[in-house]
Amino acid sequence: MAGKIRPIPLGVVAAVLIAIGSFGAGATRYRDGLMRSIGLEFLTYGHGRGMMDGLLMAGTGLLVFAWLWLWRTRPGEQTVLRAVWSWAAPLALSAPIMSRDVYSYLMQGAMLRDGFDPYSEGAAINPGPYLWEVSHDWRNTTTPYGPLHLGIGKAVTTIVGDHVAFGVVAYRLIALAGFALIVWSVPRIARLAGASPGFALWVGVANPVMLLHLIGGMHNEAVMVGLVCAGLYLCMRHTWCTPGIVLIACAVSLKATAAFALPFVVWLMVTRRARVHDVPHHLAALAVSGAWALAVSVAVIQVVTWVCGSTWGWLEEITGNSKVINPLAGPTFAAELITPLVQLVNDDFSYNTTLAATRTVFSFAMLLALVITWWWFRPARGKAYAPRMLAGTTVAYTAAFVTNAVTLPWYYASILALVGTFRAPAWVARITTGASVVVALAFTGSGNHRLYDVWFLAAAFIVAVVATRWVFRTPSLAHDE
Repeated sequence: MAGKIRPIPLGVVAAVLIAIGSFGAGATRYRDGLMRSIGLEFLTYGHGRGMMDGLLMAGTGLLVFAWLWLWRTRPGEQTVLRAVWSWAAPLALSAPIMSRDVYSYLMQGAMLRDGFDPYSEGAAINPGPYLWEVSHDWRNTTTPYGPLHLGIGKAVTTIVGDHVAFGVVAYRLIALAGFALIVWSVPRIARLAGASPGFALWVGVANPVMLLHLIGGMHNEAVMVGLVCAGLYLCMRHTWCTPGIVLIACAVSLKATAAFALPFVVWLMVTRRARVHDVPHHLAALAVSGAWALAVSVAVIQVVTWVCGSTWGWLEEITGNSKVINPLAGPTFAAELITPLVQLVNDDFSYNTTLAATRTVFSFAMLLALVITWWWFRPARGKAYAPRMLAGTTVAYTAAFVTNAVTLPWYYASILALVGTFRAPAWVARITTGASVVVALAFTGSGNHRLYDVWFLAAAFIVAVVATRWVFRTPSLAHDE
């Protein structure tokens, strides 16, 4: 009995430590802020910050352990659900952690509010309290996000004015709403696909990567992934897929990567309108379904664009975010392997030139991988298509993030939310769990990472391997309740 209840309170303690530490070692404000207003600013620098950083990182490690231990106890769906909200509650009260993106969101919303175009102008054009909090790297950069993202930011900054703290609270509430939609959708999708709702919740929602970056970091993936999951559920639940397509299109208007789910929804529509073995009917259904999904999506995005007072300029900026360099992105990883080897014989060989080349190669690889994935996960005779749709969407997201020019930990939310909703091979669960451990531990409260720290990586991989073997010691645990 004790073994079944201990992981949840341990996770609560971990989340409380993270929340406390976040106010000194999180993505704290450059000017003013809560700690200064209550006379505890000394905890945001020097030894005080070191202590708060210790609390935050200890909490992160404990949260990872509690998450692993939870599945080791073989919990049911309701137990995992209780863990999710028990761990999310303290994080909902934290300062921003592991990223300063929320300040950029506020800045971009304020730009649209004040009559500027975030698709052609950088944040520096609109000085004010929000600009002070934006990372220096992004002050002259346009936004790659869609009109819904700007519309949300415009609404928030119109309501709260230039009050940074109130704006952060508003985005925390929005992130919680998106996260709640993920919590609602994931077990329902898994149930319809014949998978374990409990495991889907554990690997895809209770996962520390989800909690830390969607709730703690308040990234717009929370809403985007929530809309995609809800849209997929509606497509599976109802014969008519249009309501689901509308939700996924809304997600696309927030962030373009949501679109990777739509081609697989088209396959689902085809299975309902034509016999798989009847080629003429199959092709006709594919053409009609694809045209309908595209028309609905474009119409929805146009309406969102008009309502938000934005433009279609985001399409030109989708690939503009290229400043971030870390080995989570395939092109960066490849460039970092190639460059030192070539420099052994040619000192003038440039890393930047190599990176530009690998990014170009990988962009073509992404396109090829997405097409192959879509075709590979086409309807198969005698098999229900819904699980294949989920698997195909998950593989498509994985291919995209491996080959993308820039990949950040919260991008994986799209993969994690779906990876447990279909009955994947056991090795998928193991790799997902191990990778989640490494990614969750790799980022500090301020948003810096340790992916170039060889000793950290070695230790993290050892911990991930040992932990994964411990969690999945009994065969077929990935789908047991």
